[in-house]
Amino acid sequence: MRHQPADVALAVKRLQYRHHRALSQALAPLGLSLVQWDTLRHLERHPDASLHDLAVLTFQTDQSFGSLATRMADRGLIERVPGPGRAVKHRLTPKGEQLRADGQDAVNAVFKTSFTNLSASQLEQLGDLLDAALGPNPTA
Repeated sequence: MRHQPADVALAVKRLQYRHHRALSQALAPLGLSLVQWDTLRHLERHPDASLHDLAVLTFQTDQSFGSLATRMADRGLIERVPGPGRAVKHRLTPKGEQLRADGQDAVNAVFKTSFTNLSASQLEQLGDLLDAALGPNPTA
Protein backbone atom coordinates (compact mmCIF):
# COMPACT_ATOMS: atom_id res chain seq x y z
CA MET A 1 0.00 0.00 0.00
CA ARG A 2 1.53 3.28 -1.13
CA HIS A 3 -0.51 5.55 1.19
CA GLN A 4 -0.60 4.51 4.82
CA PRO A 5 -3.50 5.91 6.90
CA ALA A 6 -1.13 7.98 9.04
CA ASP A 7 0.44 9.49 5.93
CA VAL A 8 -2.96 10.40 4.48
CA ALA A 9 -4.01 11.92 7.81
CA LEU A 10 -0.83 13.99 7.87
CA ALA A 11 -1.42 15.16 4.28
CA VAL A 12 -4.95 16.27 5.24
CA LYS A 13 -3.52 18.18 8.22
CA ARG A 14 -0.83 19.82 6.05
CA LEU A 15 -3.43 20.94 3.52
CA GLN A 16 -5.59 22.30 6.34
CA TYR A 17 -2.62 24.20 7.77
CA ARG A 18 -1.79 25.62 4.33
CA HIS A 19 -5.39 26.71 3.93
CA HIS A 20 -5.48 28.36 7.36
CA ARG A 21 -2.34 30.39 6.63
CA ALA A 22 -3.50 31.44 3.16
CA LEU A 23 -7.04 32.23 4.32
CA SER A 24 -5.81 34.30 7.26
CA GLN A 25 -3.63 36.32 4.88
CA ALA A 26 -6.47 36.75 2.35
CA LEU A 27 -9.01 37.86 4.99
CA ALA A 28 -6.69 40.25 6.87
CA PRO A 29 -7.26 43.21 4.48
CA LEU A 30 -10.98 42.93 5.29
CA GLY A 31 -10.23 43.16 9.01
CA LEU A 32 -11.41 39.59 9.57
CA SER A 33 -9.79 36.60 11.18
CA LEU A 34 -10.56 33.17 9.80
CA VAL A 35 -12.82 32.30 12.74
CA GLN A 36 -14.71 35.59 12.35
CA TRP A 37 -15.33 34.94 8.66
CA ASP A 38 -16.30 31.34 9.45
CA THR A 39 -18.83 32.68 11.96
CA LEU A 40 -20.31 34.99 9.33
CA ARG A 41 -20.47 32.09 6.86
CA HIS A 42 -22.26 29.83 9.33
CA LEU A 43 -24.70 32.57 10.33
CA GLU A 44 -25.59 33.10 6.69
CA ARG A 45 -26.37 29.37 6.46
CA HIS A 46 -27.93 29.08 9.94
CA PRO A 47 -29.68 32.35 10.87
CA ASP A 48 -30.74 32.55 14.51
CA ALA A 49 -28.11 30.00 15.57
CA SER A 50 -27.37 29.76 19.27
CA LEU A 51 -24.00 30.53 20.79
CA HIS A 52 -23.41 26.83 21.44
CA ASP A 53 -24.32 25.85 17.87
CA LEU A 54 -21.93 28.46 16.46
CA ALA A 55 -19.18 27.35 18.85
CA VAL A 56 -19.51 23.78 17.60
CA LEU A 57 -19.61 24.84 13.94
CA THR A 58 -16.48 27.00 14.32
CA PHE A 59 -14.52 24.51 16.49
CA GLN A 60 -14.54 26.82 19.52
CA THR A 61 -15.52 26.33 23.13
CA ASP A 62 -18.71 28.05 24.27
CA GLN A 63 -16.65 30.42 26.42
CA SER A 64 -14.22 31.44 23.68
CA PHE A 65 -17.02 31.81 21.17
CA GLY A 66 -18.97 33.97 23.61
CA SER A 67 -16.03 36.39 23.74
CA LEU A 68 -15.73 36.34 19.96
CA ALA A 69 -19.46 36.97 19.49
CA THR A 70 -19.31 39.94 21.86
CA ARG A 71 -16.43 41.49 19.89
CA MET A 72 -18.21 40.86 16.58
CA ALA A 73 -21.42 42.42 17.92
CA ASP A 74 -19.43 45.44 19.13
CA ARG A 75 -18.07 45.85 15.59
CA GLY A 76 -21.58 45.69 14.16
CA LEU A 77 -21.01 42.42 12.26
CA ILE A 78 -23.62 40.36 14.08
CA GLU A 79 -26.50 41.06 16.39
CA ARG A 80 -27.50 39.07 19.42
CA VAL A 81 -31.23 38.78 19.97
CA PRO A 82 -33.17 37.13 22.78
CA GLY A 83 -34.45 33.64 22.09
CA PRO A 84 -36.69 31.38 24.11
CA GLY A 85 -35.83 31.29 27.81
CA ARG A 86 -32.26 32.40 28.40
CA ALA A 87 -31.14 31.50 24.89
CA VAL A 88 -29.52 34.12 22.69
CA LYS A 89 -29.79 33.92 18.92
CA HIS A 90 -27.33 35.45 16.49
CA ARG A 91 -27.92 37.13 13.14
CA LEU A 92 -25.86 38.83 10.49
CA THR A 93 -26.09 42.59 10.18
CA PRO A 94 -25.90 44.22 6.74
CA LYS A 95 -22.25 45.08 7.47
CA GLY A 96 -21.57 41.46 8.47
CA GLU A 97 -23.27 40.17 5.34
CA GLN A 98 -21.15 42.46 3.15
CA LEU A 99 -17.94 41.29 4.82
CA ARG A 100 -19.07 37.68 4.52
CA ALA A 101 -19.60 38.12 0.78
CA ASP A 102 -16.28 39.93 0.33
CA GLY A 103 -14.57 37.23 2.39
CA GLN A 104 -16.19 34.51 0.28
CA ASP A 105 -14.50 35.96 -2.81
CA ALA A 106 -11.12 35.84 -1.03
CA VAL A 107 -11.75 32.30 0.22
CA ASN A 108 -12.78 31.09 -3.23
CA ALA A 109 -9.55 32.46 -4.70
CA VAL A 110 -7.46 30.63 -2.08
CA PHE A 111 -9.21 27.31 -2.69
CA LYS A 112 -9.08 27.68 -6.47
CA THR A 113 -5.30 28.10 -6.22
CA SER A 114 -4.98 25.26 -3.73
CA PHE A 115 -6.72 22.72 -5.95
CA THR A 116 -5.43 23.95 -9.30
CA ASN A 117 -3.37 20.78 -9.83
CA LEU A 118 -6.50 18.60 -9.67
CA SER A 119 -8.82 18.02 -12.60
CA ALA A 120 -12.54 18.54 -12.05
CA SER A 121 -13.05 14.76 -11.79
CA GLN A 122 -10.17 14.40 -9.32
CA LEU A 123 -11.63 17.17 -7.16
CA GLU A 124 -15.01 15.42 -7.27
CA GLN A 125 -13.34 12.13 -6.31
CA LEU A 126 -11.47 13.78 -3.43
CA GLY A 127 -14.73 15.25 -2.16
CA ASP A 128 -16.43 11.85 -2.36
CA LEU A 129 -13.53 10.15 -0.54
CA LEU A 130 -13.53 12.73 2.25
CA ASP A 131 -17.32 12.39 2.59
CA ALA A 132 -16.89 8.62 2.90
CA ALA A 133 -14.11 9.01 5.50
CA LEU A 134 -16.16 11.48 7.54
CA GLY A 135 -19.21 9.19 7.54
CA PRO A 136 -22.83 10.16 8.21
CA ASN A 137 -22.10 12.91 10.77
CA PRO A 138 -19.34 15.14 9.31
CA THR A 139 -19.48 17.60 12.23
CA ALA A 140 -18.69 14.97 14.87
